[in-house]
Amino acid sequence: MKKLTACAAISMSLLLMAGCGKNAAGTTNTAANDTPGTQAMQADSKDTADTAAPAGDEVIYIPVISKGFSQQFWQTVKMGADQAAEELGVTIEFVGPESETMVDKQVEMLEAAMNKNPSAICLAALDSKAMSHLLEKARDQNIPVIGFDSGIDSDIPVTTAATDNYAAAAHLAEQMGEALGGSGKVAVIVTDQVTSSSIGRRDGFVETLKEKYPDITVVDILYGEGDPLKSTDLVKACLQAHADITGFVGLNEGSAVGVLNAVEELKKFDEVTIMGFDSGKQQIEAVRSGKMAGAITQNPIGIGYIAVESAVKAIKGETLAKTIDTGFYFYTKDNMDLGEIKPLLYD
Repeated sequence: MKKLTACAAISMSLLLMAGCGKNAAGTTNTAANDTPGTQAMQADSKDTADTAAPAGDEVIYIPVISKGFSQQFWQTVKMGADQAAEELGVTIEFVGPESETMVDKQVEMLEAAMNKNPSAICLAALDSKAMSHLLEKARDQNIPVIGFDSGIDSDIPVTTAATDNYAAAAHLAEQMGEALGGSGKVAVIVTDQVTSSSIGRRDGFVETLKEKYPDITVVDILYGEGDPLKSTDLVKACLQAHADITGFVGLNEGSAVGVLNAVEELKKFDEVTIMGFDSGKQQIEAVRSGKMAGAITQNPIGIGYIAVESAVKAIKGETLAKTIDTGFYFYTKDNMDLGEIKPLLYD
């Protein structure tokens, strides 16, 4: 199955199109549309009007605070957020720290945003505990908080727009298990042990591999902070310590790039099956060339769009589902140019 949940295919011109995808068997998957609040990327005028910002001269200010900024993934999320803001007539400010390890910097960004009296807040938290006092302040001031991507480990957010990271990583584990013929040794590199997205991906991959492919051993789990250079060094050390590794997975863009760089340096492409998470230029080129067997792509434009749209709905007092699954695909060189997948690959 190429896709586990329905999501809208988005054109490169950022026009958001309605509809749900099809799975490998060709049957329509409508699971996401069965939950209130998931049909968030409709492009027709009726839906846009229904979700428009409150009338009047009030300026609707919504800070969108991500885990990072310079990485292509976050820039693509920003594109979706900007698109929603333009369509819905609200003002957003998309910010994020330079590195996904800069928790204190993100806390400062949230504090600065709250000092501007926001109408709602969209947040992808690096460390929910470090922000708990600010989240409680937002709740006390009746400021709706919308989680996106990794979300927030708290009951304060009214909704969270994100990939089902556990399910996506579980699907990746199944693909790795099939590629290795059900046996071998695998290593994993993920961003950290704190954010919910990292934990979900790590556990989804490792637990599924253990359950469904007991003859595949996970020899190491590394934490590279999403930094390609640090990830490269960690992967090189792991490959040198475990010369018989047959599979390696990087569970975010920086991690996957680190795996590719390390395997390139050690000239092990003929020995190691590589899979990744996210896309970006280097991963896309690696999948197309066959150096990477495949990867999970999320729906970053959709994540940004739905986060802002959900914030507007929350401001209006609408009821939202607690979570909004934004979907994912597993792409390979054989399907990466298909209409439902190609718009979700960013470079």
